[in-house]
Amino acid sequence: MAKTPHIHLSRRERQIMDVLYQLGEATAAEVLERLPDPPSYSAVRAMLRLLEEKGHLQHEQDGPRYVYKPTLAHDKAQRSALKHLVETFFEGSAEQAVAALLDLSKAKLSDDELDRLSRLIEQAKNEGR
Repeated sequence: MAKTPHIHLSRRERQIMDVLYQLGEATAAEVLERLPDPPSYSAVRAMLRLLEEKGHLQHEQDGPRYVYKPTLAHDKAQRSALKHLVETFFEGSAEQAVAALLDLSKAKLSDDELDRLSRLIEQAKNEGR
């Protein structure tokens, strides 16, 4: 039976997962090349094994190398992480989370982005009726 991935990851585990989501799949050496302030190769291998034990990764053998890839599609991982964030920091309130995001980025949003957000809100209103 497949393990359900744990949500809690260390900073370094998140960095490794980010690399794997960007590349789709990678060897330990390829992950190591893309990490900021990288640890040793053996430390990366150990973290990849740990992430696999936690259910976040799976590997295939390619000759002498292991090629790792995420077990959860990127969009599903995003939704899971966002759901956890909203539940943890915004008491489950999507409205509070959106308000905080808008407050953080209000100077950076283009008119097109604001229009798209308005359309999404209007669509959500119509679907809720």
